[in-house]
Amino acid sequence: MSNFVAPEVKKFVAWDYVVFAGLFLVSATIGVFFAVKERKKKTSKEFLVGGKQMTCGPIAFSLTSSFMSAVTVLGTPSEVYRYGASFVLFFLSYALVIIFTAELFLPVFYRSGITSTYEYLELRFNKIVRLAATLIYILQTILYTGIVVYAPSLALNQVTGFDLWGSVIATGVVCTFYCTLGGLKAVVWTDAFQMIVMVVGFTTVLIRGTTLNGGTTKVWEVAYEGTRLNIFDFDVDPLRRHTFWTIVIGGTFTWLGLYGVNQSTIQRCISCKSEKHAKLALYLNLLGLWTVLVCAVFCGLVMYSHYKSCDPWTAEFISAPDQLMPYFVMDIFSSMPGVPGLFVACAFSGTLSTVAASINALATVTFEDLVKKGFPNLSEKMSTWISKGLCVLYGVLCTSMAAAASLLGGVVQASLSIHGMCGGPMLGLFTLGIVFPCANWKGAMGGLLAGITVAFWAGTGAFIYPAPPTKSIPLQLSTLNCTLANTTEALTTTAAPTAALDRPLLADTWYSLSYLYFSAIGCLGCAITGLMISFITGPNKGEDIPPVLIQPVCNLFCFWSNRLKALLWCGVRHDSQEVDLEKNLPKVTANQTGTDDTFRNSSNKENKCQFPGYDPKEKSYTNMSRESRL
Repeated sequence: MSNFVAPEVKKFVAWDYVVFAGLFLVSATIGVFFAVKERKKKTSKEFLVGGKQMTCGPIAFSLTSSFMSAVTVLGTPSEVYRYGASFVLFFLSYALVIIFTAELFLPVFYRSGITSTYEYLELRFNKIVRLAATLIYILQTILYTGIVVYAPSLALNQVTGFDLWGSVIATGVVCTFYCTLGGLKAVVWTDAFQMIVMVVGFTTVLIRGTTLNGGTTKVWEVAYEGTRLNIFDFDVDPLRRHTFWTIVIGGTFTWLGLYGVNQSTIQRCISCKSEKHAKLALYLNLLGLWTVLVCAVFCGLVMYSHYKSCDPWTAEFISAPDQLMPYFVMDIFSSMPGVPGLFVACAFSGTLSTVAASINALATVTFEDLVKKGFPNLSEKMSTWISKGLCVLYGVLCTSMAAAASLLGGVVQASLSIHGMCGGPMLGLFTLGIVFPCANWKGAMGGLLAGITVAFWAGTGAFIYPAPPTKSIPLQLSTLNCTLANTTEALTTTAAPTAALDRPLLADTWYSLSYLYFSAIGCLGCAITGLMISFITGPNKGEDIPPVLIQPVCNLFCFWSNRLKALLWCGVRHDSQEVDLEKNLPKVTANQTGTDDTFRNSSNKENKCQFPGYDPKEKSYTNMSRESRL
């Protein structure tokens, strides 16, 4: 029980519910609109990738909204409040991630004409690798989506009085509704609307909070005095939770697994009408990521300025750090009915967009990688109905998974840990395929298993044996000016967890590794093991691999010598491919082994429904009917 008297913080009123309900209503209406507009389009590809005629603007908004979820809205300000503004260094990670995604991974996926990123793995390796990767992705996405649904619902329930399971079920129902009715186009345009709501909500909190705390200069001074602005910590210790190196290096690997090879991202990018639009969408999305990051970090600093002398977490006015942001909003907007509803709409915008992206991507991957493999002769009408049925199924599964999310701790660390443990090995697998022509399917499979094993070993150990307080202790938090409930003395504490007495040898080393490095060790473990196994079992010959499946990264460094470039291509004939306009796949010149025939036969089956009209010069789909354009 708290030793302090909690100040009265008002709960939701009628106007808050009206504003919040408006968000759900607009989201559902967009789904109905596209269901009516696209009702004559019966193909599953129209439903899953929007006819490959999306433009860069809505896709950029959609990407930002999908990955800046309620985890960002609620978790990042709390991180900054407790640990300081070093979180802003993620702006460097985001920049590196977008560059690698746009220049290394996207060109291969776009030119291959695939719908699911895991189709690439079968074209490059075989069906076994594709199936393994698909199952890991499904597990990762369902786990992550459970956190995204549950965390904001719990935080808002305990602070605003908003019903916990009511909000969980409402989120699942609305997302499933507009995903199932409107397909990818509904998801993308709803995301764009929700991104605007998110930024408006953040801006409103920033303006009000900054005004109440004496302006920007005062907030900055208080943050400096409270050591919240010690951003550049160049300590190379990998056990430290957040340093310059863990955020820039570990954060890049974590987010690259989330952006570079993740179905949710790539599905949006390949729905663009040209490769140029897809790349532009990624770079515009970078501006959105930076905007939301800066808003979230500054919200954390404003919150610290407001509660510098009476921390509601230490004083036990709230039960978890993730409730700090909604508590702060209900506190500063107590006299302004409707505005707390706007912030709740802001938090749930992030939730809705992420859950919708997950449901749509899961439906796509399951249909393309599992259903079509078992039933290759499905009619287009049946394919579309199955795709919609999968949206409903995954909507139910993701909503149900929210019940298990309460066991995973803070939302930011939990979500990034899951992405690290699953996304890192997947990143290593795709890197093997796209960058290293010598990698064979045995190396890919062995590398994936090794990467998953090492990442889950570290992640599970860290969950069971948390890092010692010296590596992850929050900055000082004070209750000096809180009102005492009795004669108990005021406290100034950091509420550091007590270390377990019986800890194994690895608990203070391997298990204490920063959670941001889980992805890096999974990726490197997969890539190194995969290359070793490939060389032991007999590496692939470069001339046997269709050039469209390999990205010649050496061209960036050897632009001055064609001879050196050709040497580093490792036999892949990048200079001799011809483009088949009907299939958007290369015909490699004669004198090839049977591998090319196998590739073309497999590709023909995979892409028999592929859109006509691909223009290799424009790198776009230009021969589309006007009705399919937005």
